[in-house]
Amino acid sequence: LGQTTRLASSSALLQVLFRVVTFGLNAFTLRYLSRELIGVVNVRLTLLYSTVVFLAREAFRRACLSGSTKRNWTKTINLLWLTFPLGVFWSIFLGLVWLHLLEVPDPSVVPHYQAGVVAFGLSAIIELLGEPFWVLAQAHLFVRLKVIAESLSVVSKCILTVILVVLYPQWGLYIFSLAQLFYVSVLVMCYVIYFVTFLGSPEATKKSFPVARMKALLPNLVEDETFVNWKEAWLTWSFFKQSFLKQILTEGERYVMTFLNVLNFGDQGVYDIVNNLGSLVARFIFLPIEESFYVFFAKVLERGKKVKDQKQDDVAMAANVLELLLKLVLLIGLTITVFGYAYSQLALDIYGGSMLSAGTGPDLLRCYSLYVLFLAINGVTECFTFALMCKEEVDRYNFVMLALSFTFLCISYFLTHWHGSIGFILANCFNMGIRIAHSIHYIYDYFKESTYRPLTGLLPSPFLVLVYIISGVITGFSEVVFCCDKGWMARLIHISMGALCFAATIVTMFCTETKLIHFVRSQFLSRYMKKGT
Repeated sequence: LGQTTRLASSSALLQVLFRVVTFGLNAFTLRYLSRELIGVVNVRLTLLYSTVVFLAREAFRRACLSGSTKRNWTKTINLLWLTFPLGVFWSIFLGLVWLHLLEVPDPSVVPHYQAGVVAFGLSAIIELLGEPFWVLAQAHLFVRLKVIAESLSVVSKCILTVILVVLYPQWGLYIFSLAQLFYVSVLVMCYVIYFVTFLGSPEATKKSFPVARMKALLPNLVEDETFVNWKEAWLTWSFFKQSFLKQILTEGERYVMTFLNVLNFGDQGVYDIVNNLGSLVARFIFLPIEESFYVFFAKVLERGKKVKDQKQDDVAMAANVLELLLKLVLLIGLTITVFGYAYSQLALDIYGGSMLSAGTGPDLLRCYSLYVLFLAINGVTECFTFALMCKEEVDRYNFVMLALSFTFLCISYFLTHWHGSIGFILANCFNMGIRIAHSIHYIYDYFKESTYRPLTGLLPSPFLVLVYIISGVITGFSEVVFCCDKGWMARLIHISMGALCFAATIVTMFCTETKLIHFVRSQFLSRYMKKGT
């Protein structure tokens, strides 16, 4: 548990860096490049890259990170190398779709589109070369490696982008293509260099690391045995069918924008900027928790076994952790929802001026603040559910995801025609609500034969709820009176009102949620306290 929370804490810091740098990069490039170019890069081309990578590796990651680290790693590594040919296939297939079936941007506004498609597809293939290294590092909780590798690659990409934007703004998509290729190259090389120095070292021997040399990280035939572990392979296939649907749900609004042309490239750019601002706080906290505690639950409890057949000490620990995680993300989500409503317009005005704050941007960000609450709960409930589902349960859930995918795309299309880009956020809220309901039902059924009730983590203190309501009313009234066209003094008063309400909320949390505060202090913050003493 300590290692898992340390991984989540370090991953959270990594997500902070990634989101803050991306956020700052958008603000900087807005002053040099067109909204249309940013829309093509951040929506169209990034969707190509993320789709190829997700379809090629997500199922393999989930299958190969399940269970104990004591396994036949030769067969697991062989299975992981199948991500590379799969990535080549998806890159070529989707690249042709992006080039010949989708609307091509005006070359005078967004030059070098074809080169951008090729570069982003190639970058996905390059990143898949490091997949065996990533899974080994994640399974053995190599926290520092992940933080350093991804931090270096993100910083390198941003530095190169800024230099090229300032010196050669006329290069258009060449700038982002070169930066993307540089990013994945640095990322893969960091993992390769680390394992070259680590394997065979005294530290590796001391840890009884299952791989002794670099050659073992390449595909290897095992004499008189199958090439892969077929149990892992079938589990991968189940997750693959599910991952295809989950990708549609995760990036649904971008698929609707890309394939149905409901927004022009300029509006897509504005939507993406607001989307990045809305997810700046949410993603860097919730995503690392989901990834890290998926590994924790998968290791503590055995997949496919009922609660009465598990070790009861492990069940007690998993139930306690799940309850506290639900409470943690719920309170974070409620805080963002309550205070995000009253400060969306001010945040957009400071960040992008009237271009963002005068149109639908504030309403879009307010809706996203509500969506953050759904994201928070869904991340934890799904990470537990997916860590415990057996193959048959995963297959059954695929049918649920199929129906949900179709419903989500239809709702996105109609809501977008009805209320513009805000319709995407409303459709995502509906999507997340259905997924949360399914996961809660699974968790309830799983623990009903035990004395543990982790879902009580979704019930905050009534007094804390009252403080949230009062804070929302006060900050909402403050926005109407003081924000945002009455000068900086009025803005400072509005900010001060929010700071006082936020302080009152935090104090109430410390008084009413003592068990959660102890959990956060002992697990997430312990390593930083130890460093300071």
